[in-house]
Amino acid sequence: MLIQMKQLLFSILFLFGFLVDAQEINGGPVNIPADGVIDGVYIQEHTPTKRLVPYEFVRESDVMFSKRVWRTIDLREKINHPLYFPFDHYTGGGIWVKNTTRWSLWTVLKHHIMKGDLIMYDNENPNEMGTFDGDLFKYPVYPAPGKNFETDSLFKNEVFRLIAQTTQKIDAATGAPVVKTDPITGEPIMKLNPTTNVEEPVLEDPTISWVCSEDIVEYRLKEDWFFDKERSQLDCRILGIAPVVYADNELKFIPNANPGNKVIASKKILFWLYFPHCRFVLVNYNIYNPKNDAQWMSFDDLFNKRQFNSTIYKQSNTFDRTIDTYKSGVEALYESQRITEELRNFEHDLWQF
Repeated sequence: MLIQMKQLLFSILFLFGFLVDAQEINGGPVNIPADGVIDGVYIQEHTPTKRLVPYEFVRESDVMFSKRVWRTIDLREKINHPLYFPFDHYTGGGIWVKNTTRWSLWTVLKHHIMKGDLIMYDNENPNEMGTFDGDLFKYPVYPAPGKNFETDSLFKNEVFRLIAQTTQKIDAATGAPVVKTDPITGEPIMKLNPTTNVEEPVLEDPTISWVCSEDIVEYRLKEDWFFDKERSQLDCRILGIAPVVYADNELKFIPNANPGNKVIASKKILFWLYFPHCRFVLVNYNIYNPKNDAQWMSFDDLFNKRQFNSTIYKQSNTFDRTIDTYKSGVEALYESQRITEELRNFEHDLWQF
């Protein structure tokens, strides 16, 4: 009996130490809020300490068919809410507040980007403005070796450029930008434009804020569908993932309307991430299961099992164009569904005798 008690005590101490190490590694929430306290019936050690299951090796000669597609995961859809919630936020003092039990996909990605674990890829070509080919992973943004967001000032500026929103202050009555005024006279402050040699009013400093979970409206996926004859299987590999927000710098404000009324002009991809690298992070974070709290899985499991809803907005084509350039409205949805059915029917027709 004494030996069994010692073994049980050793096992408990080992698990506590293992969970603490796991928390230090990924910085994520665990159900041990304090020493000797378990927030639940058992220690949730499966996902926080889970190891990544690598993809099956695929030879080029075994791939008989391949099609590249790009998808949109709309976070307004109920099935996609586990990716969207719970929210994080910043306090007035600039402190990042995250949920204590589980994180949204954005919180997980941002946390590890700032730690330097994930490499961001700029969506816009820095040498050719207006060229958006970030899904080719050509413009990496990462800290110096051994540094992170707190210790690398150059990387800190780049992170702030990609993960922050800059909003110009707008007069709700006129729809025009707010101009700085002299505190004594109340007259607008003017400055000389060196290009036009004309005096122009000085605008109020824009409002700058971090992008939080509630600001993410979509995720874009880049993936390859292929048939592997060695396994006789139609498989899918996600290559890239990108968070999308409303482009606040392109918002159109409505004159003579209630304060805050505005029309969304477009959406903006913040950056791209190489998904095979993200898997090493996503595998250790739980995602909410609305049907059973004892069967939470990781974000990596969710993507591998395709437990999300999405819409194809582009496939590889001669003109490298998206669906919305030649279809609109319901017709664009029909086109997306047609491409999806083609992928499904390929494997079905392959085994039709």
